[in-house]
Amino acid sequence: MHKEITIQFHGRPLSIEVGKVAKQANGSAILKYGESTVLITAVAAQTDREGVDFLPLSVDYFERFAAAGKIPGGFFKREGRQTEREILVCRLCDRPIRPLFPDGYRRETQVNATVLSNDPDCDTDVLAVMGSSLALHVSDIPFHGPIAAVRVGRVDGTLICNPTKEQSEKSDMDIVVAASKEAIVMVEGGAQEVPEADVLDALMFGFDSVQPLLAIQDEMREAVGKEKFSVEVPVNGENNQFASMVQEKALEKVKAALANVEKIPRYAAIRKAKEEILAQLIEEDAANEEKTGLIKEAVSDLIKKETRRMIVDEQKRLDARGTKDIRNISTEVGLLPRAHGSALFTRGETQALVTATLGTGDDEQRIDSLEGEWRKKFMLHYNFPAFSVGEVRPNRGPGRREIGHGTLAHRAIEKVLPGDEFPYTIRVVSDILESNGSSSMATVCGGSMSLMDAGVPLKAPVAGIAMGLIKHDDDFVVLSDILGDEDHIGDMDFKVAGSENGVTAIQMDIKVRGISREILNQALEQAREGRLHILGCMKQGLESPREELSKYAPRIETIQIPTDKIRDIIGPGGKMIRAIMEESGAKLDVEDSGIVTIASNDAEALRIAREKVEGITAVPEVGKVYKGKAVRVVDFGAFVQILPNTDGLLHVSEMDSEERVYDANDFIKEGEDVEVKVLEIDRAGKVRLTQYIEGENPHRQERKPRNDRNSRDRNSRDRGRGGRDGGRGGRDRRPPRR
Repeated sequence: MHKEITIQFHGRPLSIEVGKVAKQANGSAILKYGESTVLITAVAAQTDREGVDFLPLSVDYFERFAAAGKIPGGFFKREGRQTEREILVCRLCDRPIRPLFPDGYRRETQVNATVLSNDPDCDTDVLAVMGSSLALHVSDIPFHGPIAAVRVGRVDGTLICNPTKEQSEKSDMDIVVAASKEAIVMVEGGAQEVPEADVLDALMFGFDSVQPLLAIQDEMREAVGKEKFSVEVPVNGENNQFASMVQEKALEKVKAALANVEKIPRYAAIRKAKEEILAQLIEEDAANEEKTGLIKEAVSDLIKKETRRMIVDEQKRLDARGTKDIRNISTEVGLLPRAHGSALFTRGETQALVTATLGTGDDEQRIDSLEGEWRKKFMLHYNFPAFSVGEVRPNRGPGRREIGHGTLAHRAIEKVLPGDEFPYTIRVVSDILESNGSSSMATVCGGSMSLMDAGVPLKAPVAGIAMGLIKHDDDFVVLSDILGDEDHIGDMDFKVAGSENGVTAIQMDIKVRGISREILNQALEQAREGRLHILGCMKQGLESPREELSKYAPRIETIQIPTDKIRDIIGPGGKMIRAIMEESGAKLDVEDSGIVTIASNDAEALRIAREKVEGITAVPEVGKVYKGKAVRVVDFGAFVQILPNTDGLLHVSEMDSEERVYDANDFIKEGEDVEVKVLEIDRAGKVRLTQYIEGENPHRQERKPRNDRNSRDRNSRDRGRGGRDGGRGGRDRRPPRR
């Protein structure tokens, strides 16, 4: 059955259509917002996947270049592997819908979102989130939806839902809020050091803005929705036939294992307890050997239940901290001599080694996207090797998790970087050496310190902290600086990064149906207190950016030249700019705005290149003295090159001679160096020069006769022609030719 619904949503038409295309999928929809169009499909396997104890869900997002009327660049003229943006939107769609599948759902399920048309003023990522929910909601796949997402911006203090591109450029917030009818389910975004109270207002504004999108999904479900198939929930937890038996035999061993405050010994003790309990139950009844999986699952459920009970009832965490306590922090900077900036940030059992490298314009990353080609001058790369958690696995390229964590840290730090006055390209690399929770926030802290160690003038240092949540009936406990286990057994992972002034990045994922305003408020305030504590610890290691850049970092100077001089710097076929680089040894980059960037580790190379550029682009000034070269000599004067592309006339009357000069060839030779001063520049741009001697104005002094033969012969000719002035009454007039 086909149905289409259209509404006006914040100034633009929003249309959703079901039943027209992709009808063999379990569920599909086309969403149009403005001129943006996204196709979303949801497909589930016919049977459960055997041998898995997790939800086998995959979510993909693809951008077709045809959506922007473009052909992909490069040698292969088709879309290849997913870009970082596509991966980030995959995660944006996945995170809010994953908790909404019923317990025990084990069918392989795939959600695909494909951008078919791209309107720069109507973001496709929030459309993909809503479409993922809608395709599942109208399908026969069990799903506790719907949910939807909007982007929240703020311009001049006014909150805006789904801002246009122009509004986004002026906004001091960029936060995606996903919500259900009851509560917020996911948050992702950044802000320009915005106070926590303003962030909370933005989140609740997003929650309210989402509600019409949920109503339209319910309307579509009621009109064309399929009947949901049933899910057989496996026996586990308290219903498990082994639950009471396992609790009786394993509780004390589990408590003893959880008493280990360090991660590796605790894991070893838990593993040993599982083995002992399993061996004991098999010894008592050989039939239990066939039910090993159920027994292990019952022990895991007991561990989770006991951990949550300890936190809620005893206010005691796995590492014996209080709910607001931050783990011990140590920092070290400058530990890698050749790196431009380096920092080792350790918080409990989480450790990040972060480096900062400064480069030139040639090092900028070129991005080819639907919005066009653009350059990225700040990059942050996050690596999570297996040894950081004591595991063995192949070393491959970065996965979705690594890209997501790196982007979060990138967003947090980007807000405090210097502006265009700092001409360097910056790359930060975070290698996680140990991990027990919140390695992305350790990357924020270590990245900030490594940049300061490199001498990057940050507006303010930034730090990050991950908050957790344990809900039990109507009670809840918010945890500061959560461990990996607390993330695993808890109900929320809420990361907040920022400076002393406010929030720069925020990310929230939950495992429950939603988070109330009360919980969000407490989590944000508790995160602020923790962040200020961490910033204080960081200041003990390095209080402010170093005054000098690393001696191994390239030195960069910028020169602003007139845009009409760009062609002179580049030269035909790049001949001039290559010649400057070869002669000086420096690297040059010329922007369309007329900014010339010169980079080199050698101060002398910088000087040579700068003088070359200034010489090529300089404009002659009246009254300024230049060291020039005679490039052409005629009888009435010499044409002197005072700048690479500028000649001036040094008339015979302005030559510094003890007697009058009638023929410039008698006084100056082609190729001879001469110091001149600019007397005048006429409207046509012609330059008139006078010969210059420091402290004198020689042509105004009375010249004495010269004693050489040429001088005597010339004086004789002058007398025969009526004196020195040739009888013409003026020193600048020549006698008539015979």
